[in-house]
Amino acid sequence: MAAAEKLCESKGLRFTPLRRRVLELVWSNHKPVGAYALLDLLRKEDLGSAPPTVYRALDFLIENGLIHRIERMNAFIGCSHPGEQHRGFFLICGECGNAEELESEGVANSITASAGRHGFVARDMTLEVTGTCADCQRA
Repeated sequence: MAAAEKLCESKGLRFTPLRRRVLELVWSNHKPVGAYALLDLLRKEDLGSAPPTVYRALDFLIENGLIHRIERMNAFIGCSHPGEQHRGFFLICGECGNAEELESEGVANSITASAGRHGFVARDMTLEVTGTCADCQRA
């Protein structure tokens, strides 16, 4: 939370109680969480009852580099490099649902170079790799 507070303060952004709570809920475990699951949790806490409210908070957190959206799961996960510009990728376990963000400039540079050879300029990328995590393999 300290990194989020510092980021918002440095950019002159409002870190509202709802935005804070959504960030806390997203960061509460390593499993990506969907917007409607967040909405259910917030309703129990009387913090928000309308989907647009939650989506606005999620958009704010994404725009400011505090969370990521996992497209294939239509879910959200905390950013391991809050507020920093970076190009990472996600390892998503198909067994337990945990996701881990890794950063590799080599992977990002390889994709950018491959795209460039085809005349394509890559601006944004999110690589999602599914498989089985070490814990699930041991189980």
